[in-house]
Amino acid sequence: MKRLLAIVAALTLASCAVGPDFTKPAAPAGAGYAPEKLADTAATKVAGGAAQHFAVGRDIPGEWWTLFHSPALNALVEAALQHNPDLQAAQASLRQARENALAAQGGLYPSANGSVQHEREKFNGAGIGNSKLHSIFSFNTAEVSVAYSPDVFGGVRRGVEAAEAAADYQRFQLEAAYLTLTSNVVGAAVQEANLRAQIATTDDIIKVESDQLGLLEQQFRLGAVARTAVLQQEATLAQEKATLPPLRKQLAQQRDRIAALAGRFPNQPPGQTFELASLTLPQDLPVSLPSRLVEQRPDVRAAEATLHQASAEIGVAISNMLPQFPLSADIGTEATEIGSLFSSGTGIWSVVAGVTQPLFRGGTLLHQKRAADAAFDAAAAQYRGTVLTAFQNVADALRALQSDADALQASTAAERFAAESLGLARDQYRLGAVSYLALLNAETTYQQTRIALVQVQAARYADTAALFQALGGGWWNRADVAQNQSRG
Repeated sequence: MKRLLAIVAALTLASCAVGPDFTKPAAPAGAGYAPEKLADTAATKVAGGAAQHFAVGRDIPGEWWTLFHSPALNALVEAALQHNPDLQAAQASLRQARENALAAQGGLYPSANGSVQHEREKFNGAGIGNSKLHSIFSFNTAEVSVAYSPDVFGGVRRGVEAAEAAADYQRFQLEAAYLTLTSNVVGAAVQEANLRAQIATTDDIIKVESDQLGLLEQQFRLGAVARTAVLQQEATLAQEKATLPPLRKQLAQQRDRIAALAGRFPNQPPGQTFELASLTLPQDLPVSLPSRLVEQRPDVRAAEATLHQASAEIGVAISNMLPQFPLSADIGTEATEIGSLFSSGTGIWSVVAGVTQPLFRGGTLLHQKRAADAAFDAAAAQYRGTVLTAFQNVADALRALQSDADALQASTAAERFAAESLGLARDQYRLGAVSYLALLNAETTYQQTRIALVQVQAARYADTAALFQALGGGWWNRADVAQNQSRG
């Protein structure tokens, strides 16, 4: 027995875990965000119209939302990080995965169990040919059992590796939850500011249209215009007023969304409100090197962890096809009286060693191995797809920022020309040089360009936040305690 134990111990120490050793995927060679070199965006002399510079290779701050220089936004994000239930659920899932990984390590050690048993038994001698022999007695046993199956082929170690990879997956799911939450909060704040700006612009337009209606009614009473002009102006004013309820509904719903992100009920909304004027458009935008993106995107790192887990599961499947070397030992005492359990002569012991080799399982083990291979292939394909999506997200955000800047420039010019055209049309209408229809067309054009300008201004803020999200959000630079624990 000593010789057998020594051999098994030597095999365990000298053996390597079966199955492939996981190799971290290399950064994609030659990958980039655009065929051409990134250029600064166009600048426009209007609020939120500054040119944005792409600083390639610069690191992303962990609290990237502070670059909007809004104390209200900073406070809202911090409240969301403390109270959002989705984030709390992700933190709990990480704790669960880590405990499961620690539990898996228990398979590397012997197991020991202690037991105490009391039996009351009637003995019948008929079983041994003496039917007259009867006896009622008690039987007491106390013993300690130890069992150990040496991990000769590394199946247990591969199982631990798989559990640790699953914990890494949850770790990066937590990072993704942080990133999604902060991005959603910033996006919701920008959308609130956008809606408030649209409502304010619409109110201004309604006031101007109301004044115009009053002027037309006065002219109608003097016989200077036809009734149709008044009716057309009333219809225009009514149409403009009809746009307000949907905007107010969207604003109310956006406030409800912000409350939910902050872990609050709709009747307890956060005190912060947002206007476009209270947000500063970040002008120097860090853009990670393509080779760094796969390290920074939580979804890519989570896909890598899934690939690692699938690799380890192949080793587990192979190990299940190989011999196992179970060892067990029991030591204890037996007696008919409890008080005599540990008396001299009551001791018992046993030692068992064996080898178990699967011979026939109906193809189960073979197909489990092939299934593990297929799972690895699927995880590898999913990893490549996640990487492609990551680069696409960054490229889309960069394109959006360029387009937003160009659109703002065009919208600003359109609004300015429309305002000048409307002013000229009003002067000409008062002099009788143009028809009311020409004035109405000028008013409609001006209204559309003002709303479009507000929407384009808001889009620049929203797409800037989208770029930070696409680049990974700087989670590796966060300093809060919970985040450090998640990377532990």
